[in-house]
Amino acid sequence: MTDHVVRLYAAVGAVLVLFVTWAAVATRPWAATGSDPRVRALAVREQRLQARSAAVSADVRRRWAAYDAALARRRARNAATARIAAIPTAAPQVRVVTLPPLTVTRTS
Repeated sequence: MTDHVVRLYAAVGAVLVLFVTWAAVATRPWAATGSDPRVRALAVREQRLQARSAAVSADVRRRWAAYDAALARRRARNAATARIAAIPTAAPQVRVVTLPPLTVTRTS
C-alpha cells in the first residue's frame, strides 16, 4: 500500500465502519421490547402526580379568587371610609366652663 489515495480511502472507510457500528450498537436492537415494571410504575406515578397537580392548581385558583374578592371588598370599604373622611364637617363648638374653685383641706 504505497499509494496515499488508497490509504486515505481505507482510513475514511474504517472511520465510517466505526461510526456505523457505533450507531448500530447504540440503538440496542437486542433489548427486550416488553415493558419494564419500573417503567410502568413510573408511568403510573406520573399520572398520579399529574392528577394531583391539577387538583392543587384548581385549589390555588379557588383560593386566589377568594383572596381577590376579599381584597376588592376591603378596597371598596377603604374607599368609602376615605370618602366619608373627606367630607368637611363643622368645626367643633368650643365651650368655656367656669367651675367654682375646688378646695379640699385635710388634716392628718
